[in-house]
Amino acid sequence: MAIIYEATLSPGKDDMIRRRLDEVPWGPTGDVERLAAFRFDDPAGAVGIEAHIVACGGRTLHVPLTYRGAPLDGVTAVGTMEHSVLGRRWVYAAGDDPVAVAAYLRALRGEHGPADLELHRGDGGVEALPTSVTLSVRGTAPTDGALRLTGDLADPVTGDAELVAEWSAGSAVVAAIDATTP
Repeated sequence: MAIIYEATLSPGKDDMIRRRLDEVPWGPTGDVERLAAFRFDDPAGAVGIEAHIVACGGRTLHVPLTYRGAPLDGVTAVGTMEHSVLGRRWVYAAGDDPVAVAAYLRALRGEHGPADLELHRGDGGVEALPTSVTLSVRGTAPTDGALRLTGDLADPVTGDAELVAEWSAGSAVVAAIDATTP
């Protein structure tokens, strides 16, 4: 269960997505429009794992991020944000975060799908939120292999197993795993 708080973020998620796009060679310039998103559960409940499907520069992109309550040693943060409920959050590219990598690998092995979403409102109320993305797996994931994440959805990664995201306006491979070869 991914818990989402009714909160103010400064800077916001669009700013973090833009910063991430500015870091990668395939990142276009222009305004970011969020189309859909999905989350994975962190079994320890400490790391927020959220993958954004966005439109930017005439392209559709997969921008997965993680949100942590403390810095991740040895990894450069995309940035930090202030969360009005949780405090300072360190934001990372999901491909650099071992908790997110493990979550994608579990999804590719069919062990879980996107997290159910639960909104905790400021008035104390709690409600379930619909998910805007469904995930499916094509192929069979090896027991050991290298994870690859798609950035530009027009140029998807391929592998022995592929994780396909489907949202109201489309579908694409967002991650893949190949068997590790000696």
